[in-house]
Amino acid sequence: MARAAVLHAVGDEALDLRDDVTTVDTGPDQVKVKIKATGVCHSDLSTLTGVLPSMPPTVVGHEGAGVVAEVGDRVTGVQPGDHVVINWTPDCGTCAECLRGEPYLCMTFIARSFSEPNFRLGDGVPAFGMAGTGTWAEEVVVPGRGVVKVAEDVPFEYAALLGCGIPTGVGAAINTAKVRPGSKVAVVGAGGVGLSVIQGARIAGASTILAIDPNEAKHPVAKQFGATHTATPDDLDQTKGLLTGGAGFDYTFEVVGKAAAITTAWNATRRGGDVIVVGAGAADDDWTLNAFSLLFDGKSLKASLYGGCDLKRDIPLFVDLWRAGKLDIDSLISRRIRFEDLNDAVAALRSGDVIRQVVLFD
Repeated sequence: MARAAVLHAVGDEALDLRDDVTTVDTGPDQVKVKIKATGVCHSDLSTLTGVLPSMPPTVVGHEGAGVVAEVGDRVTGVQPGDHVVINWTPDCGTCAECLRGEPYLCMTFIARSFSEPNFRLGDGVPAFGMAGTGTWAEEVVVPGRGVVKVAEDVPFEYAALLGCGIPTGVGAAINTAKVRPGSKVAVVGAGGVGLSVIQGARIAGASTILAIDPNEAKHPVAKQFGATHTATPDDLDQTKGLLTGGAGFDYTFEVVGKAAAITTAWNATRRGGDVIVVGAGAADDDWTLNAFSLLFDGKSLKASLYGGCDLKRDIPLFVDLWRAGKLDIDSLISRRIRFEDLNDAVAALRSGDVIRQVVLFD
């Protein structure tokens, strides 16, 4: 039996924190991982509210790291005792997206996660894992391709963030946008992923990085991670004028998940510049633009799913950047908490008072 945080119905205010949950048996192509640390991400909140789809009862959580406990007969590359990061979008290696070199678009295992439960509650009821994972549990069973080995000197709470927040943000800058040295960047939203975008832009050599957030308390934090300037949406036009002569930014990242934020990003971008959508928005939150502007402004609108990352390639890169002192992971962690604090952590996430909270399991 293990502890796990279960969502019984979309919209529930509180999670059911249980200690009677078990995983399904480890299949020949699967791995069982004992979770040591798991992040509390805004996408988890989106699952609770229904913005992201789920199959209740659902064990929440998707950003985690731990130790391999069991491996199936056909699994290669990892063995019991290895430290691993959970990859919530594992690549199958054979679909069209994988063969095109776009593993972050692979839907093979994500699709299965809506029909194949990977937990059982104490009364025998099957439960699904968020995105096929469910890292707010002490143990998970995931596809063998759903773990990435990480060096043992990487603290588990750091490794957990390598499973979502850091690749989504840093990857958006270096993989999706391919920010060029000396360019001017704006980031709409200075939450955990937004701060990772800022770090990615800094690492890529951007000369100007503007953090845009209505909460001015986040502005000093954004500068800590590499923003050269800050602004609220209300004073964005004036700031754009001061920093770009009114032309706009080369790259603007939307990291909120709202149509209104995409509009803000679009208006902040220069003609011929790139608008990169990173935030996960709701299916009924439509964004519109007139056809004339779409063509004659010459701007490109790009989606950045999972930061365009191949975690097998990019996690070692992020670890090297961390070791070199160029990627600040520790400062992204607002609080280290226990399992029993998860409902309080969700409340703090709703209020926007934290960057990243990390659950540490015993």
